[in-house]
Parts: sequence; structure tokens; C-alpha cells
Amino acid sequence: MQPGVMQAVLVREVGGYELAELPVPEPGPAEALIRVSVTGLCRTDLKVIRHGHRDLTLPRVPGEEVVGRVVALGPEGAAAPAHQVAVGDRVYIYPGVWCGVCPSCRRGAENLCREMRIMGFHRDGGFAEHVVAPLQSLIPVPAGLSDEEAVFAEPLSCCLNALELGGVSEGDALGIWGAGPAGTLLGRAGSLRGAETVVIEPDERRRALACGHAAPPAMVDVAIVAVGASEAYLEALAALAPRGRLVVFSGLLPAADDAPHVSLNRLHYNEHTVVGAYGCAFRHGEAALELLGSGRLRVDDMISHRLPLRDLERGLDLVARRTGMKVHLYPDPALIPERSPQ
Repeated sequence: MQPGVMQAVLVREVGGYELAELPVPEPGPAEALIRVSVTGLCRTDLKVIRHGHRDLTLPRVPGEEVVGRVVALGPEGAAAPAHQVAVGDRVYIYPGVWCGVCPSCRRGAENLCREMRIMGFHRDGGFAEHVVAPLQSLIPVPAGLSDEEAVFAEPLSCCLNALELGGVSEGDALGIWGAGPAGTLLGRAGSLRGAETVVIEPDERRRALACGHAAPPAMVDVAIVAVGASEAYLEALAALAPRGRLVVFSGLLPAADDAPHVSLNRLHYNEHTVVGAYGCAFRHGEAALELLGSGRLRVDDMISHRLPLRDLERGLDLVARRTGMKVHLYPDPALIPERSPQ
């Protein structure tokens, strides 16, 4: 490949993509150029590429789960970085850019910032050999934590936000619907908060890893739905104890979103709470990396496939069919760990 050119996945229209040769981007003021080590593939990426997304602008390089190494810094700018970084540092990229002054930002919910610009949606993401990111979005990877473990920080951050919004605490009966990557992370992180966690998953293969159950429990204090299925939401609502909390974690495609019928009387008489959980704040990224770096939450056993970026179509099919667990993509195939699952 020519100097100054990189391979990237480019979505020009919803429903398809191409492997393109693009110019390596140049970092602007208060930005860094990151050489991507590994990027996670999730159902959101599948939705972005094949179905579109509310926040997507085109053309776009997708990918919001990214860990890499700083290879260049842009000119100094007015924006102060949250962490000082230097060329050569390994970093996790918090995918959002926020204003810091709107009501949401002042409440610590910058994921709901009115000016939020998300990597892989509003600006180019990590399905490429290089990506530019603001210094304010970079969090150093703890020493001793591998890149492929650190890239779990993004999905784990979203799970920490959901657990926080659901008020999950010691002694709660926590029901997680779905034992995919997000559901497994929610279950493990919920248990670390002292909750009595049950993961509900009809797929026997995924159930085994998450120590899940085929049927929901009789009653839970908190229900988090981590699968994009309207019937799962109805099942979760039916399992809520009085004053139980439902966390709407997984979005639905428009057709499925129109399907559920929720009884407002049931919410009224049982004093149920329903709360949405979308994305994560910067502090959740810091907390996720600290948790991963401490070794208290294991993730290496969740990686089912490590693929070169050129095998994206296979990765999308694995995610669509739910035949894998966590799929990682490597823009540089030389960085794929030896003896990795394929």
C-alpha cells in the first residue's frame, strides 16, 4: 500500500460497504492519530451497516470499540485533554465528543449531549488502520492489560451505565435477558455489585458461558434486556417485582418497536420504573478500564473470533446469526494473537 494511504471499511449507503484505500487522516488541534490495534464488532455495527442508525451520517468509516497506539499528535489547541498522552502510548478511545456545558454534560451524562459526535456515526471510526481522535477522548490502557481485553472497555462502559441507571445494588435480584457479549458483561458486572444475577438465554451454547437459564425467574428487582427482541421486553416486565426497575438497554428495529403493548395499569399498581440506557459517559470508560485492569472481571474467555479487517462480512454474519460470542477485527493481521480462535 502506498505511503499515506490506509485500508478502511467505508459505508457510502446503508445496506453495504466497501474496503477502500483512503488517505491516512491528519490530526488537528488537540487531536491524536491512532494506529488501530484491535476493534470490536457488535450488533450496533451490524445495524449501522445493514439497516442504518438514527445517529449515522454518510459516508462513514464505522467502528466505535477501538484500542490502539498514538503515532502522532496534532498542533496544540485550546481544548485541554482529560489525560496527557504521548506518542507511543496505548489508548482506549471513548467514542464520544461532548460540549461540556449543556445540561446533560453538567449532569455527568455527556452521552446525551446535544452536541455529541460519536465515532463511527458522526465521524470516522476504527474499522481502519488509523483513526483520528480528540485528546479529550483518550484514556491510557493500564499496564498489564492486553489490547484485546482493553477493547472491552466500550461495551463494558455501556453496561456500567445501565447498571447505574437501574440502581443495581447489594442483594438485588437482577435478571438479564440475553447472554450475548453485552448480557454476559452485564451479568458479570452486576454480580460484582452484589446482585443475585440470573441470565435468561434460550440458546444453549450461549447459556453455557454465562451460566444462564432457559426460563426467567418468578420475580426480579431489576430487569435489563440485552437482546433486540420485543418479546424479551414483555417477558422482563412480567417478571418485575413490585417497585421493580426495567432498563431498556437494547434498541429495536422500527417494526419490532411498534409491536409491544405495555400495560400502564401494571406499571401504576406495581410502582414499576422504566428507564432507558443509551451508550455511556466518559467516566464509565475510566471505570471499565480500572475494572478490567484489576482482573476482577474476566473477558478473555468471551472472544470467539479474531479476524482480519478484510473478513468483516464473515464477522457480520457471525453477529447476525449469533453463532459467535465476541468478534474482534484486526486492521493489521500481523497483530492477531497466535493460536487465536477463528
